Amino acid sequence: MSVYDERPWLALYGDQPADYEIEFDDALSMFRAGVQRDPDGDALRYFDGTVVRRQLDEMTDALAAGLLASGFRPGDRLAVYLQNVPQFVMAMVATWKAGGVMVSINPMSRTRELSYLLADSGATVLLSLDTLYDEVARDVVPKTDVRLVLTTSGLDLQTRDDERLFAGVQRQRHEGTTDLLEFIEQHRGQTPPPVTLGADDVAFLTYTSGTTGVPKGAMNTHRNVVFTAQVYRDWVHAGRDGAIFGVAPLFHITGLIGHVAVSMLVPAPLVLAYRFEPQVVLDAFLEHRPAFTIGAITAFSALLNAPGFSKEHFDSFTSIYSGGAAISPAAERGFMEATGKQVHNAYGLTETTSPMTVTPFGSPSPVDPTSGALSVGVPAPNTVVRIQGDDGQDLPLGEVGEIVADGPQVVAGYWGKPEETAAGLPGGALKSGDVGFMDPQGWVFIVDRKKDMINASGYKVWPREVEDVLAEHPAVRESAVVGVPDEKRGETVKAFVSLKPGASVTPEELIAHCRERMAAYKYPRSIELLDELPKTVTGKILRRELRGT
Repeated sequence: MSVYDERPWLALYGDQPADYEIEFDDALSMFRAGVQRDPDGDALRYFDGTVVRRQLDEMTDALAAGLLASGFRPGDRLAVYLQNVPQFVMAMVATWKAGGVMVSINPMSRTRELSYLLADSGATVLLSLDTLYDEVARDVVPKTDVRLVLTTSGLDLQTRDDERLFAGVQRQRHEGTTDLLEFIEQHRGQTPPPVTLGADDVAFLTYTSGTTGVPKGAMNTHRNVVFTAQVYRDWVHAGRDGAIFGVAPLFHITGLIGHVAVSMLVPAPLVLAYRFEPQVVLDAFLEHRPAFTIGAITAFSALLNAPGFSKEHFDSFTSIYSGGAAISPAAERGFMEATGKQVHNAYGLTETTSPMTVTPFGSPSPVDPTSGALSVGVPAPNTVVRIQGDDGQDLPLGEVGEIVADGPQVVAGYWGKPEETAAGLPGGALKSGDVGFMDPQGWVFIVDRKKDMINASGYKVWPREVEDVLAEHPAVRESAVVGVPDEKRGETVKAFVSLKPGASVTPEELIAHCRERMAAYKYPRSIELLDELPKTVTGKILRRELRGT
């Protein structure tokens, strides 16, 4: 038996069990239990609009009945092409009630991406924002298997029409589409026939970001969803003390689980604000007084740097977590100084249905003295995390290798891609593609993505380490480090840096800052200052876009 099977991290669990009994067989049962527990409690808050759980149950009954009447069948896929609006949650629940699978699509997807995702998933129904249908989906749908298009507006289910988000926006109707709320009204009072969902049935397809190739549809099962919702409730304290704020995009696995699923389980109100606009979000914090959120550290950084930010904006929070992008120790300290709150670290992938490692609530994350990396937590309950070499064998604690995870959050595979499933999930365990190590207490530290390693004169340089050093400079807001061709060294280190508002520093000064703190082969030989670094909608910096500049 390997040391990883012995789970040395259990000593850090406090009163948390080593293994959970999963409370529900499927996510629809989890939703219904929440409705029964608190039928008149707020399920969704959207600016000045509110949907209580009883309403949400009735509206999703009607939507599911309408879908079935329109030819939707158990196992069919419904694609959701929306921002963070209540209709997203309605579509999720109604799809399950109709026995189907929801496909979450990034609202930033354009023609090429949307065409691929609809074709790959085989979706037969599309729910789209009316604006996105007009701009993108109208030309895509005729070439797909989509038979029914429902459209909806970000202006629906609220009356405030915040100009910072909706200036110039009007409701649109398009030929060949049906308005979602009208469709629900047409079928109001109808209930779909009983549906049996199993723990191994697919709840939704969540597409990988494509940062390492063609996006793949991770098959997140109902077992995956209900288990990770429990991790958020019990380990992360999501929803225990009040509302959950949806900072992360709902289409992303963090939003699907850390916002939507856990709000159903607790149950707790989920506060939505269409899309991330820092000052709108800060105003919503003061209005709705949420107690929990999780988002990328880049989003939190944008809030702290927004005009008018004050510590009072975070007063209501009792639990704040970050995932989706690496946190440097400097960023963690800066957040604490600005808000008086600890931002806890968590780590997971689309294929682990959000968390595989979590910093226990209230515990500080240790910093590795050698690499300077902040730990991403310890493995979640029921989960075994290993560090393996290129030969697939477990490495001793403290040695750097690929992070491999096995547990009830790991997906069944990739939709329609058996070869990719066999390669990335051998024996059901996920090969993460991330490089890291585990200390003797079970704390996991990520070094970097395997593919991002820079080979400078035969020496390995991990971009994350250089980025953490850059983050210590008071003028630096964000940075990204890549390898670029070099005649003498093969590859050399280049950094792209954005500065904090009002800050001033030269590339030469930043290079000197790194040279004083790093081995000679590691520090960047060139630095380019940018106003903004390219990112995914979830806040991950896109190094691939910088390599060609």
